[in-house]
Amino acid sequence: MLRLSLSIVAALAVAVPLCAHHSFSAEFDTNKVVILQGTVTQMEWVNPHAYIHIAVKDASGVVTNWAIEGNTPNSLLRAGLNKKSLQPGTEVAVRGYRAKSGDNVASGSSIIFKDGKKLSLGSEGHSSEQATVLEWISSDEDLWRRQILELKANNSD
Repeated sequence: MLRLSLSIVAALAVAVPLCAHHSFSAEFDTNKVVILQGTVTQMEWVNPHAYIHIAVKDASGVVTNWAIEGNTPNSLLRAGLNKKSLQPGTEVAVRGYRAKSGDNVASGSSIIFKDGKKLSLGSEGHSSEQATVLEWISSDEDLWRRQILELKANNSD
């Protein structure tokens, strides 16, 4: 009886983490690319996926909070991010794939800092795009905004 109980507990212990992790295609839509420019409000260095929370302000000044799912914390550290990279108030632009639920959640494929630093966030969206990091940015404020608008226009086709 004890052996059966231990077997059940072991099976449940293995099943719970498997349920916590999801497949990309089950949660995100590769046809819904989002380009978000905003300010970091929080960074969660948690497994199995880290989350970057950003506040995105639209043209009318309305702020929408987004959660951007990245790769594992270790993968993001190897890609060049660290705990000081994403402090609250850091301005970033993120490219990713919107959640199928329509919630303000995206699986991030790349992030660009205002100083021009570009890094992959590791989205599983398109294997051909997985290693692609956006090739645009400038420290010039007007150019930064124009480039983001152009990228959004090109991705709406």
